[in-house]
Amino acid sequence: MRYNKIRKMDISNGPGVRVSIFMQGCTFNCPNCFNKETHDFNGGKEFTDETINKVLELGSKDYIEGLSILGGEPLHPKNKEGTVKLAKAFKTKFPNKTVWVWTGFSFEDIKNIDGLENIDVIVDGQFKEELRNPNLKYCGSSNQRVINVKQSLKDNNIVLFYKDEFI
Repeated sequence: MRYNKIRKMDISNGPGVRVSIFMQGCTFNCPNCFNKETHDFNGGKEFTDETINKVLELGSKDYIEGLSILGGEPLHPKNKEGTVKLAKAFKTKFPNKTVWVWTGFSFEDIKNIDGLENIDVIVDGQFKEELRNPNLKYCGSSNQRVINVKQSLKDNNIVLFYKDEFI
């Protein structure tokens, strides 16, 4: 598994100031994706336990509200294990900070992944240029959903995230 980059202070991918990691590799290749450089599974850098430790160190700052995991495709079979391991390590160390994941898969297709309980919010669905809407918060096209994972798993039904839930 590989990752493309880590941002130590990201204010555009989730609420507040966050640490963001962009996983490397995606097979969706959505037209006009804003992260085309993350599509090649051979690009980027190797994702190791040292990468997880670096993210945890960056997340320890008081002003960091959480971790955002984007891509590429964090939940692609080649990336899923590392993504889940990182989410679990982050939630274990920082139970009061949130973990957000962006995926091109629908929530219905991934809701049975082991470790999903360590993710607070998933933005699901592939970016679709014909549904592009720059006014949406946290997603690029109107088919994408911002989902409260824990409540959705509990209710066995999609529950959308609302801005004030984790504040």
